[in-house]
Amino acid sequence: MIAAGAALERLWTGGTWCEGPLWIPDEGCVRWSDIPGDRILRWDAATGDATEHRTGVEFTNGRALDRDGSVVQCSHGRRRLERERADGTVSALADGYDGVRLNSPNDVAIAADGAYWFTDPDYGITQPLEGHPGEREYGACWVFRLGPDGTLAPVVRDLDRPNGIAFSPDGAVLYVTDTGAAPAIHAYDVQGVAVGSGRRFAAPAVGHSDGIAVDVDGRVWSSAGDGVHVYEPDGRESAFIAVPEVVSNVCFGGADRDELFITATTSLYRIRTATRGPA
Repeated sequence: MIAAGAALERLWTGGTWCEGPLWIPDEGCVRWSDIPGDRILRWDAATGDATEHRTGVEFTNGRALDRDGSVVQCSHGRRRLERERADGTVSALADGYDGVRLNSPNDVAIAADGAYWFTDPDYGITQPLEGHPGEREYGACWVFRLGPDGTLAPVVRDLDRPNGIAFSPDGAVLYVTDTGAAPAIHAYDVQGVAVGSGRRFAAPAVGHSDGIAVDVDGRVWSSAGDGVHVYEPDGRESAFIAVPEVVSNVCFGGADRDELFITATTSLYRIRTATRGPA
């Protein structure tokens, strides 16, 4: 799964807990969060320079690129899913369910119909330096679907701390990581606007799966305590990339979508792969 002769490169270091990498093709850059640092960072592929994109961002975490080129991101501090447009304006997409606030949205994936599926664990209201102290107002940690019509509904309720999220290339399977009491990646068959019963898909031996990405052939690339583990669609592990820091999340990018960008504790890494991320 790794390109011939490829080696892991550290592109930048100096964070406190780096998360939520996203390749933005129109800008030729990776955008990611330093959550305790309360800032969003940007690495430019053309220059190799890393800069602060924004500061005082209310502890943003995972993000995804919408069809219009705007960035949909999760805000721990504002306890909401939000959108950042190219002109820098930020607006709320969802901040409550059934009359109460969300916990602290963590990661988001966009379905083929334009719906936003996002995880809502409680780390932003329970972990120091990752948000603001608060209460779980709906009493649990769920995965939600925000439909194109604005309807918000829970779709996964059987996980302890749902965290990373991604779809298979055909949209038929939803993968969600659980970083709670029994860490693992779980798979759910998508049934329209809902999912069927979940099944345990895989789990790394060191640390746990946090953020994940899926390539064009349906392999799941997972963060872990010792690096990146790659799982075939049937759950078999087929590759491993050792990383010298705890890995939080991954994304595909680059001009040919064959570069894997890795956020790992204090740093941003890159390695060229023998596959590609979905278009």
